[in-house]
Amino acid sequence: MSFTYEDVGATRKPGHCPEGFRPLHLRTRIGEGHEVFRRAAEAVLTWEMHRAAGLGVIAAEARAAAGVDVTVTLGGVIKAPCRVVWTVEEHRRAGWAYGTLPGHPECGEESFVVDRTGDGTVWLTITAFSRPAKWYTKAGGPAARGLQHAYARRCGAALQRLCGDEDS
Repeated sequence: MSFTYEDVGATRKPGHCPEGFRPLHLRTRIGEGHEVFRRAAEAVLTWEMHRAAGLGVIAAEARAAAGVDVTVTLGGVIKAPCRVVWTVEEHRRAGWAYGTLPGHPECGEESFVVDRTGDGTVWLTITAFSRPAKWYTKAGGPAARGLQHAYARRCGAALQRLCGDEDS
């Protein structure tokens, strides 16, 4: 199965959004310190954050890796097939991005990256570009776009809960 868009891997390019797509960029403070970073990175890389946000995840592997197929489901009704296009696991940065496959309600790419800044603050950054691919996302217009933003906020809140930083 091929991706439903051409600029595969574009979420690695800061500020880049291919022509004809809508950008999304959301940054959520997760907490502070190495242990929070470690827990957050593991939750992102193992799909735990998505599951804690209330989404179903069917993945070919237990951990995100380039080429791994994953289907995210909402209420068992909406199925969103994707493939991981890149991953990163560094001392202060970890995450991945997936791109849409045929059958996904949207067309585009989304990344989930946890980083620990110089002052020790841990952040989740979700970056995406998308456009509607199904009749119902086209018909939904701004409401469908709002759902994508709500999904990103929900992922951030789930990661905060999983990492247990009460000051977030």
